[in-house]
Amino acid sequence: MSRATPASRGAVDHFSTRGLPAARRIELWEEHNADALVALQCRMLEDDSALEASEANLQLDRLHLAHVEANPHAVERTVRTVRARPTESVALYFTLRGEAFFYYDDGVRRLRPGQLLVCDADRPFLRGFSQGLEELAVKVPYDVFRSAGGTMPRTARVIDFGPPRAPVPNAHAAALAGLVARAVGPDGDGAADEDALLDLVTAVLVPPASGAQAAGAHFAAAEQYVRQWLRDPTMSARRIADAIGLSERQLSRVLAEHGTSVPRLVARRRVEMASRMLRMPSYAEQTVETIGLRCGFSSAAQFSRVFREQAGMSPSEARRYALAVRPLSARPQNTRPPDPPA
Repeated sequence: MSRATPASRGAVDHFSTRGLPAARRIELWEEHNADALVALQCRMLEDDSALEASEANLQLDRLHLAHVEANPHAVERTVRTVRARPTESVALYFTLRGEAFFYYDDGVRRLRPGQLLVCDADRPFLRGFSQGLEELAVKVPYDVFRSAGGTMPRTARVIDFGPPRAPVPNAHAAALAGLVARAVGPDGDGAADEDALLDLVTAVLVPPASGAQAAGAHFAAAEQYVRQWLRDPTMSARRIADAIGLSERQLSRVLAEHGTSVPRLVARRRVEMASRMLRMPSYAEQTVETIGLRCGFSSAAQFSRVFREQAGMSPSEARRYALAVRPLSARPQNTRPPDPPA
């Protein structure tokens, strides 16, 4: 039986206790986390239950990203564990599913889905998940955090980041969660813009007033908001600006610094989504017009015009090309899948 190893840089490492001997699951889970994320002691909340847990890890040059799912259990990072396996990192935990409690030396906190917990991972803590959990995690080494202008958190902090609404409680935290999910979530592809991630980490904990770091964080937040509401044809510059706490003029300047504008950014993302759908065999039974409307275009004419401007061909031509190069075994089945991620 092979045990988990730390995630290789640029590749997502997956580990699961499912299929492992029930009596060894906690042991192997603890060994995996000690190597891949944070060393913890784990115990079940019910004596007769077996741990069912899975984790995806991505080690970048400066940050570590993870996605974790598990049934009800508790984990503890004791003084002894901290001394034996220090992380020298700040940890950010985004609760996606299941309420949780967190015991720190300054008290107890309860977390619900849509809340972010920020803590020093080298101070002892206890976390419990009575309903199971799904969460995203970001581990930021002390030196990286300090070099980005961050101040070490003296107490644990809880920050609202969702569920996504307009405006979101904390647009930078929501954007950070979105970028992490795109890299290591269930549909993650391992791709991550580390500079944008670090800008957002700093913006969440120490909101930058101005400068390149602030512009990077605001751009990432705007882009994530666009992705979340991409299918809404009424999305506007005012809505985006309000959601991320900027004026429309400030938003325009931020996007201009990145060589784009609200209409261009929205159009590019919608065309990217439509292109994926046009290539997918499972969407072959959907009309081109239907795909355009599902991607947020207000009409077939607008979809055709914008798509041609962005892709150099019409949506119908893109579909015919995709069909021509698609293997016969991949030809469509008459089922309707969920929309692809934005």
